[in-house]
Amino acid sequence: MPALVRYSRASGGGGVGVGVRVGETVHATPYATMPELIDAGPAAWAALAAAPLGEVVGDARIEAPLARPGKMLFCGVNYLGHLDENPSAVLPKVPFFFSKFASAIVGPEAPIVLPTEEGEVDYEVELAVVIGRTARSVAVEDALDHVFGYTIANDVSARDVQFVDMQITLGKNPDTFAPLGPAIVTPDALGDPQALGLRTRVNGDLRQSDTTDHMLFTVAELLAFVSRTITLDPGDVVTTGTPAGVGTFRDPPLWLRPGDVVEVEVDGIGTLRNPVVAGW
Repeated sequence: MPALVRYSRASGGGGVGVGVRVGETVHATPYATMPELIDAGPAAWAALAAAPLGEVVGDARIEAPLARPGKMLFCGVNYLGHLDENPSAVLPKVPFFFSKFASAIVGPEAPIVLPTEEGEVDYEVELAVVIGRTARSVAVEDALDHVFGYTIANDVSARDVQFVDMQITLGKNPDTFAPLGPAIVTPDALGDPQALGLRTRVNGDLRQSDTTDHMLFTVAELLAFVSRTITLDPGDVVTTGTPAGVGTFRDPPLWLRPGDVVEVEVDGIGTLRNPVVAGW
């Protein structure tokens, strides 16, 4: 199946819907929301993939593919390259996770709003997994069977908050700090999730570039690990960590500033682009 998107109509009429994106063209489907499609199950997904394309949505504006996922679990320190940018880094023996809130989600082209003028705000490109079937204590070899699809997350981070007394929750969750999208690509269309390139550009300058085969823990291992203690429900989002190149470990650090444009991309999914604006 080609990429799935959630769209609204730029003209303001007709509400929102789920579309199939072919190139730059969005075709309507019978589903109003992505959770509705996910909950319909594999038979409905197969039927949608086999059906003729629906009407063209001529004024489609692409939104975040999921507006309010039940859970968003973000993985930290999951690339070998962390040792290159931070020699004192301690690579984890088991995956490390923290939560981001749905209130932080924005879609493509929506602004990342910097909370304070003196803030130290960073970017992080991540491959994100959207759960399709309930996963509880799944084996590694079965974990990918529970995936609905893959999208891109930008784990925007306020380092000046995060690194003070380990305030990870506050530092990761200011409003607009979870850009998501632009599409969900199904596993059959994407292929091997451990063979994808991912990159970040700020104002066209390449900041991050790596491949998912350099992860410490594979997508399947991450899902199996989380599901031992937390049941993953359809529509939940689990990310897979960011590679080296973030702003905080550069000399001098490179923080996001008003007027910047951040583009994070993953092969086979596309590019998630967001401008940066002042919130003061």
